[in-house]
Amino acid sequence: MNFNIIKRIPVHLLITLFLLSFTNGKNAKTIADFTLLNVNGNLVSLKDYPNAKGFIIIFTCNHCPFAKLYPDRMNQLNERYKSFGIPLLAISSTDTLVYEEDNYSHMIEKSLKEKFNFPYLLDGDQKVAKDFGAQKTPHAFIIWREKDHFVVKYSGTIDDNGAEPDKVKNKYINKGVDALLAGKEVDVKETKSIGCQIHFRK
Repeated sequence: MNFNIIKRIPVHLLITLFLLSFTNGKNAKTIADFTLLNVNGNLVSLKDYPNAKGFIIIFTCNHCPFAKLYPDRMNQLNERYKSFGIPLLAISSTDTLVYEEDNYSHMIEKSLKEKFNFPYLLDGDQKVAKDFGAQKTPHAFIIWREKDHFVVKYSGTIDDNGAEPDKVKNKYINKGVDALLAGKEVDVKETKSIGCQIHFRK
């Protein structure tokens, strides 16, 4: 490194560059591609969607009372944004030894009963949930394509009222995706996910 060049840069410019690098690094978690089993028997990866601008990823399950509040809204999100190149993928990472209701056969039954219009994927070894840092069900993420990888742009709850959909005031996923489609930054990048804790095996 040429320190003589650095010495000639004004102090206020150095401070600005430092702050920009810090800001750009924040909330810039990169997500690795994954391959998971869908309820239709097919394997699904992010690379299967070469034209996707991004994804809505929701960690959910069968047994959790909070997760049971959102199937209709998840269907609506996928229906609204899939045509814009932002499909929804639901992932179940629950320990099925603890919660038998979340095993693969019950996932199939759930998807048929709720008429899921999106893939419902089994994260049997829980690696994908750990990569995302998912904690609860449901825990929602917006990931966005930047060159050849996907970056987390939002993490948290789907909206601010699970029990009463008609009283929702903040649709965090909708607002985040709409902002990104408009070429803007997501205003609220993180909220607290509310639901059942994902039990990770040791």
